Amino acid sequence: MKKHFVTIAKISLILVYLVIVAGALVRMTGSGMGCPDWPKCFGYYIPPTELKELLFTANKEYTKGQVIILDETLFVAKKDFTSSTTYQATDWEKYTKHDYAIFNPMHTWIEYINRLLGALAGLACFITFLVSFYYWKERKLFVFFSLGICVLMGFQAWLGKTVVDSELSPYKITTHMLVAFLIVAMQLYLIFKATTKITSSKIDNPLFKKVIVVALGLTIIQVVLGTTVREFIDHMQEAGLEKMMWLQSPEVSFYVHRSFSIAVLLLNIYLFYSNRKLNLGFSKINWVMLIIGFEILSGVIMANFYFPFGSQTIHLILAALLFGVQFYLVLENYAKKTRN
Repeated sequence: MKKHFVTIAKISLILVYLVIVAGALVRMTGSGMGCPDWPKCFGYYIPPTELKELLFTANKEYTKGQVIILDETLFVAKKDFTSSTTYQATDWEKYTKHDYAIFNPMHTWIEYINRLLGALAGLACFITFLVSFYYWKERKLFVFFSLGICVLMGFQAWLGKTVVDSELSPYKITTHMLVAFLIVAMQLYLIFKATTKITSSKIDNPLFKKVIVVALGLTIIQVVLGTTVREFIDHMQEAGLEKMMWLQSPEVSFYVHRSFSIAVLLLNIYLFYSNRKLNLGFSKINWVMLIIGFEILSGVIMANFYFPFGSQTIHLILAALLFGVQFYLVLENYAKKTRN
C-alpha cells in the first residue's frame, strides 16, 4: 500500500478541489440553503425531488428527524410514527435553527451533490491517513499531517453546518473558503515531500523566495476581499435589482479588490521576469501568470458584461488554482537542495 500513498493523496487533493468547484456552483446558483438542515437534507439521506414529498401526508410512515413544510415553516418529526388522517402537533416540533422554509429541487440537489463530494473527499483523506502509517518509521510527519487534514475536513464539515444554520453568514463562508485553502496546502505539502527531489538545477535566490511568499499572501488577501464583494453582489441580487444595476454604486470593497489585483499582477510579473532573467528554473511561475491573466479577464467580464452565467464560479475556481500553484512554488523555493 505504501507505493499507492502518493496516488491516494493526489486523488484526495482532486476531490477537495472538486468540492471547491461544487461550492462555487452552490454560490453561483444561490443553492446554499437548498438543504436547510445538516447533515441530512430535509431529514432524508436522499433528498426529495417534489414539494409534495415535504407536505403532511395522512397515513404515512415518518421517521424521527424527517422534515415537513407547514404554513411556510419547517417541522421535524419527534419520533418514528405513522401519521393519522389529520396533522397532530404533538408529533412534531418546530425547526428553530432558522426560519428558511423554501423548497427548490434544483437548489436542493446542487447542495446535496456538494455535500456528497465533501463526504467523498473526507473518506479519501481518511484513507490517506491510514496509508500514511506505512511511513511511520522514516517519516512520522506524514502521519501527523494526514491526521491534521482529517481533523480539518471534520472541522470543515461542522463549519458547513454552521453556514447553513446561520443562513449563509458571509463571515462563516469566508472562513469556510480559507479552511479549504489550508487543507489544499497541507495536501500539497504531503505530495511534494513524497514525490519531489529538488536538485541544484533550481537556483536558490533569497529575494525570489521572499517575494513569492508575499505574492501568496496577497492572493489570500485578494480572495478575502473578493468574498466581501460577493456579499455585496448577493445583497443586490436578493433585493431584486437587475444585473446592470449591481455595480452602479458599489461599496469601497469593490474598488479595493479591483485595485489590489494590480498589485498582485505587478508582483507576479516581477517574479516571472526574475525567474527568466536569472534562469532560476521555477517553471510553475508561467502557470501563475496564465492563471492570473484568466482571473483578471473573468473579473473584467463580470464587471463590464453584467455577471454572465458561470463567470463567478470560474473566477473563484481560478483563485483556488492560483493559490495551489503559488503554494507549490513556495515549497519548491524553501525545500532543501540536494546535488544531482
